[in-house]
Amino acid sequence: MEDTTNAAWQRWRLLVAYDGAAFRGFADQPQVPTVAGTLRQALGRTARLSEPPQLTCAGRTDAGVHARGQVVHVDLPPIPFDGEGLARNLNRQLAPKVVVRAAVAVDDSFDARRSATARTYRYLIWNAPQPDPLLAPITWHIRDPLDLRSMGAAAEVVLGTHDFRSFCRRKPGTDPAEPILRRVTRATWTEEADSEVRTLGEGRLLRFEIVANSFCHQMVRSLVGSLVEVGRGKGNAATVLERLRMASRHRAPDPAPAQGLCLLSVAYP
Repeated sequence: MEDTTNAAWQRWRLLVAYDGAAFRGFADQPQVPTVAGTLRQALGRTARLSEPPQLTCAGRTDAGVHARGQVVHVDLPPIPFDGEGLARNLNRQLAPKVVVRAAVAVDDSFDARRSATARTYRYLIWNAPQPDPLLAPITWHIRDPLDLRSMGAAAEVVLGTHDFRSFCRRKPGTDPAEPILRRVTRATWTEEADSEVRTLGEGRLLRFEIVANSFCHQMVRSLVGSLVEVGRGKGNAATVLERLRMASRHRAPDPAPAQGLCLLSVAYP
């Protein structure tokens, strides 16, 4: 391995996509496959480091959650690659489960998590009598007919800054009385009406897209679980508002399955 003790290190910003089904979440965990662990090993080999480098991501996705626009920063010693070459080298080791879509050298002040101003998540539902084998890895299959208009009206309730304790799994050791404030700027349901998947069988591909300054653990999946109950006729916008104001997960619907969720993008100044 190279001796990098006195080398001038460079910070890199990586745009990363991955298939969440292959991993136990993003965050590094000993002896289980994670996105961070896999990426760190590849970066260590590429930079000829004796230990894999530490990295910081914009959002720690849960087990089974996918990403197309995760952002990571990592500090590396001098390497014989520009950004395109670094991405190509990493993808030879990682693709197709993990793909570095772009790599850019950035200033040391850039922080993938703290510099981010917004994150966008997408959740997909295949609403049809029968499951679709090609969509199963990236959607939640729901047989019951869903009222998309009611779900859209209920989603508008969460716009603005709110205490999302009703929709978040609290970190162990934190105070249950402490609010979990998040600012949601977009929350919409649409039907992918012209998608090719509609030719595969009878059904609708429904898309929930939400943008916020940041998200807490299981927030999007918990919101989707509650909004689907509205779509089934087991509540309305007032029901979601009441749950939001409860600031408690007591008797909340189960979170939506992980495979339908994808981190689409992260915004920076």
